[in-house]
Amino acid sequence: NNVCIRNIGRLFFQTLVHLLKGNIGTGLLGLPLAVKNAGIVVGPISLLIMGIIAVHCMDILVKCSHHLSTKMRKPFMDYGDAMQYGLEVGPIPFLRRHSIWGRWIVDLFLIITQLGFCCVYFVFLTDNVKQVVQAANGTTTNCNYNETVVLSPTFDSRLYMLCFLPFITLLVFIRNLKYLAPWSLAANVAMLISLIMIYQYIGIHYPVTLPYEASFKTYPLFFGTAIFAFEGIGVVLPLENKMQKPRSFRTVLFLGMIIVTVLYISLGTIGYLQFGDNIGASITLNLPNCWLYQAVKLLYSFGIFITYAVQFYVPAEILVPLAVSRVSERWMLAVDLLCRTGLVILTCLLAILIPELDLVISLVGSISSSALALILPPILEIFAFYSDGLPWWAIAKNIIISIIGFVGFVTGTYVSIQEIVLRNSIKNTLNFTASGIL
Repeated sequence: NNVCIRNIGRLFFQTLVHLLKGNIGTGLLGLPLAVKNAGIVVGPISLLIMGIIAVHCMDILVKCSHHLSTKMRKPFMDYGDAMQYGLEVGPIPFLRRHSIWGRWIVDLFLIITQLGFCCVYFVFLTDNVKQVVQAANGTTTNCNYNETVVLSPTFDSRLYMLCFLPFITLLVFIRNLKYLAPWSLAANVAMLISLIMIYQYIGIHYPVTLPYEASFKTYPLFFGTAIFAFEGIGVVLPLENKMQKPRSFRTVLFLGMIIVTVLYISLGTIGYLQFGDNIGASITLNLPNCWLYQAVKLLYSFGIFITYAVQFYVPAEILVPLAVSRVSERWMLAVDLLCRTGLVILTCLLAILIPELDLVISLVGSISSSALALILPPILEIFAFYSDGLPWWAIAKNIIISIIGFVGFVTGTYVSIQEIVLRNSIKNTLNFTASGIL
């Protein structure tokens, strides 16, 4: 009995750690800027509300998976399975006949989300490593204040991305996550140390000049960044399936997401209070130019570099088998590696086209994370429990959540694209002016 209890406790802890890892990444470091886009009062309150809704949607997904597994006599369902079988038992005959569309929609948004994460990682790595290189000659050992450092000229950001390309390509050639496990553990430790050092530096400040609420025009950017950060719904069902007692997963889910929400609100709020209007797309870009905090940037960058392979695993598992199944056994390995290389090049090219970290995060969050985390789970509950009868208030609640997700999807995508076009036009104008002066 003692051995059994220890094993259950160990699995509980491991599942909690994986849940935290699935939700904590580059989105966390972009939350101070997100709070700026919402306001110092509106931002934290909105993060709390979004956290509650996101956790509720994760719980809906788990509940629907249990219900449909029993109903369809399946031992386990992933997100795509749940959506497919939910449509199959739903009220609309057309969707019952085409229930496979549910799986296709989930797979499509999972691919967009995960490849979007990978694009963000390219931009994050570039911004942080480039800053370390630019400030190398002026980096000091004094971390008490941020000295003004004359940045040395260096390569264009897009060249940094191309430099990372071959190394990331070799990394994703590791097709079995088992071999990535030690590196993933090292990445987790590196990111944890970096977060501790960031919290240690920012402290608590209370400037009175920060606006309580920001312009409504920038709120969609807040929404995209926040939902990008909260989008860990893809790992929920796989983690639940690995537990010896899946029914106890809700405890892990609520505990883990409480930790995540507190972390998000605290870093977003304190980070904005510390740096005010000067806050960067990632809070790491505001750290002092001393060796200690330059090491923090490199540590977190190492963690993100390894995490690229973990995030890449999901779209690779969906897309690569489709290509490999069409060739003979002789060519399977070559096609497998070619597909992986092509997908990495695609994420690199997209990052080169939009090298704006905050806008890429907001765009990916608005397009795909809002669909997976907010729009689809409430719709799934309505369909899955249709024959059992849902109370009117549950249906109304689900419709409201899906509408919130859809409004965020539309406005966040529109404003992100608008800002991308605006920044590119400003850059082109400055480049044209500079070339004219020369």
